[in-house]
Amino acid sequence: MEAALNHAADILRTSRNPLIYGLSRSSTPGQRAAVALAEHLRANIDTTASVCHGPSIMAIQQVGEATCTLGEVRTRADLVIFWGANPAESHPRHLERYSGDPRSEFLPRGRADRTVIVIDTKPTASSALADEFVQIEPECDFDLICALRCLLRGAEPPTHIPIGVPLPVLRDLARRMTECRYGVVFFGLGLAQRGRGHLTVAALLQLVAELNAHTRFSARRLRIPGDVAGADSVLCWQTGFPFAVNFSRGYPRYNPGEFSADSLLATREVDACVIVGSESTELLSDAARRVLQELPTIVLDYPHIATPWTPAVRFTTAVYGIHAAGTAYRMDETPIPLRSLLPSDLATDAEVLHELLVRS
Repeated sequence: MEAALNHAADILRTSRNPLIYGLSRSSTPGQRAAVALAEHLRANIDTTASVCHGPSIMAIQQVGEATCTLGEVRTRADLVIFWGANPAESHPRHLERYSGDPRSEFLPRGRADRTVIVIDTKPTASSALADEFVQIEPECDFDLICALRCLLRGAEPPTHIPIGVPLPVLRDLARRMTECRYGVVFFGLGLAQRGRGHLTVAALLQLVAELNAHTRFSARRLRIPGDVAGADSVLCWQTGFPFAVNFSRGYPRYNPGEFSADSLLATREVDACVIVGSESTELLSDAARRVLQELPTIVLDYPHIATPWTPAVRFTTAVYGIHAAGTAYRMDETPIPLRSLLPSDLATDAEVLHELLVRS
């Protein structure tokens, strides 16, 4: 450990523009330590949000978000829409625990009191479980949302613009949205990462806000597994920004694209990397991964993770919720305490990152 810490500190001490990336499998203490190290080094720090729900975050910053907790969905939502998402595979217990099966005071029959609709470009495992599947043409999400907004305002959608579905299906969807008692739309990367990106998500969030003139309606992102919501939350209350933060001037600056990990690596603007959770590098572009393998990298990984390249230094760290206590954020930004179940001699990523800060 001493040799590894000294070697890693030497790499960071001589680096002119380092990058700290990942954090989605960490916990609040580790994420806070990563921000402190980035500020000390005047480095760049980015989370996996930049390659997944970054467009959604940018849309929320522009137009706001009418949202709720998963507990509200479980208790009240009688209309659940999954748009560009496949929770049957990505979040296997989502329907069982929150959005499909649970019974409550307002939904005493559980699944029988709910309508589940899936909107996507192709059939999925989730569409097979839904009450209704609305298959739309590729790249038509934005146009479909704008057409729904037209119907809500009592106007007819333009006939010369393809909306991806037949007009009767669109009218029925608008009727269901306005007549439900409590509706929620969960949207995934299938919506955020295709077409117009953050503009599409912004249009959906505006649609949800307008639906609240008719009924109670909310929107929620389906985040990737891990504590990516926690990484965004910690960066927000430590720096004011959720991802793609640069400390080179001694204070935090935010610019998605310019300070995003994928862009910094692909353009060779960084000369060293600290990766907290190497599995998150699978989301980077091929060009960024090639550059990453050429740079001196310091990797903090759980024992069961095989780092996909040979880093300069690799720390095997304790698993939060198994070896160490901590805090993780659920996808609805609800903090969840994690307890230690098994003793371990492994250091946590928070301890390793704090030691690197002291030595560099």
